Amino acid sequence: MNKLEELIFIPLPGMGNLVPMVETAKTLVDRDQRLFITVLIMNLPSVAELAAYIDDLVATSATSEERIKFIDLSKLDGYDPSAESNPGMLKSLFIENQKPHVKNVVAELIRSKAGDPNSSRLAGFVVDMFCTVMMDVAAEFRVPAYVYYASGAAFLGLMFHFQALYDDDGVDPTEFEDDPVAEFAVPSFVEPVPATSLPKELVLKGRPPLLFYHTRKTREAKGILVNSFTELETHALRSLSAGYKAPPVYPVGPIIRFSSVRGTGGFADISKWLDDQPLSSVVFLCFGSKGSFRETQLKEIACALEHSGVRFLWSLRRYPPRDKKKNTVTYASPQEYSNPRDVLSSEFFDRTAERGKVIGWAPQAEVLAHPAIGGFVSHCGWNSTLESIWFGVPMVMWPLHAEQHLNAFELVKELRLAVEIKLDYKSYFYGEVSDDDDDGVVRWEEIESGIRRLMEHDSEIRKRVKELSEKSKRTVLKGGSSYSSMDLFINDVIGNCT
Repeated sequence: MNKLEELIFIPLPGMGNLVPMVETAKTLVDRDQRLFITVLIMNLPSVAELAAYIDDLVATSATSEERIKFIDLSKLDGYDPSAESNPGMLKSLFIENQKPHVKNVVAELIRSKAGDPNSSRLAGFVVDMFCTVMMDVAAEFRVPAYVYYASGAAFLGLMFHFQALYDDDGVDPTEFEDDPVAEFAVPSFVEPVPATSLPKELVLKGRPPLLFYHTRKTREAKGILVNSFTELETHALRSLSAGYKAPPVYPVGPIIRFSSVRGTGGFADISKWLDDQPLSSVVFLCFGSKGSFRETQLKEIACALEHSGVRFLWSLRRYPPRDKKKNTVTYASPQEYSNPRDVLSSEFFDRTAERGKVIGWAPQAEVLAHPAIGGFVSHCGWNSTLESIWFGVPMVMWPLHAEQHLNAFELVKELRLAVEIKLDYKSYFYGEVSDDDDDGVVRWEEIESGIRRLMEHDSEIRKRVKELSEKSKRTVLKGGSSYSSMDLFINDVIGNCT
């Protein structure tokens, strides 16, 4: 009789990290009947979409006999989300403080199965790339830990590279913040990487030590699951196996979430409007769960859409409130506008009424899957990039923060799969802001140019994206590269307990 093995999944509390880990867990239990998975979730109730998604997972888990369960740690006594609104070190401290809860839950899980020869055995932990402190808990239970990397393989290679430069050669990446000319030869990239494309967290004072802590811990993992696929990041994946002294890397992507927790109701009106548009005629503008702009920038976008003459679907979100004492943007998700005409002129809506639709939150995958969508103006989040490739929709890159600038550089300059609006645009997500400050605002002429290039129906980029779309769908089928990589990971997990 085959032994049953249990994995503990610990995702970061954020939609961009939580969703792909959950979808990967679902894929694993579907693929192998010997696997059971318990997902431990650190909930941030103030993030409405995250809280709704978690509530749905836990409710489904409570009434299901499937081999995947979800436990919301915030329901436990002593759970403290007080650090949830702070970036950087405080959020890391929040995760560190959940270690006792994780340890207690896993210990109880083991006790509940003690003496039952038919129950599953603890085989290991799979922790998010920013939850590597939980590897210490895995060590206490004497089981291996794997890291789940929600970003791409090229970014993983860049982090290995800069961590080695920092530790071995004393190179401080913060010295290159906003350096307009510096470039770096990074093994996971073919082209030199400009300093302006480095992740903001890598060049901000005080941030690299925390990032490099996670990178060092990742090197100690038994393996790394990456949400990417060989046909997309061939060079980066080869470099990881060749020269980084890294543990085995398992490219298991693209991991796509095909349905929204909010159901089809919110999509019905959008879908009806899209049904009335010609094939591949609509450009979709959406900037992720954290993406938003100040009013000055929104007006430039509106002007670009009006002048371009293209059909458009625009997911418009309110910029987070500002701390007036510190003059900084709070670390919060964008909110919905009660009335978009409060920020954009009625004349804009009147003049574009026949070819444009402004919405709030949008079920992104469902929109990209619609045949009327012909282009995607994106913030370059990795999940959004994979979704756009999967559905064969070419992209305009407009990165805002995190590793998005690096993703944009990879897609535009390295892989030639997208066009750009402005690759070095910096969101005010981390710094001082002023409503009267027009510095950094991208003018409508640049935006219009990017949209027009995007919507060229005979472009080489459109052809390459369509070809890669077909490859992405084959890679997760039996015999595909990601399917085989998932098999290798499963075999390694099963081998831990034999």
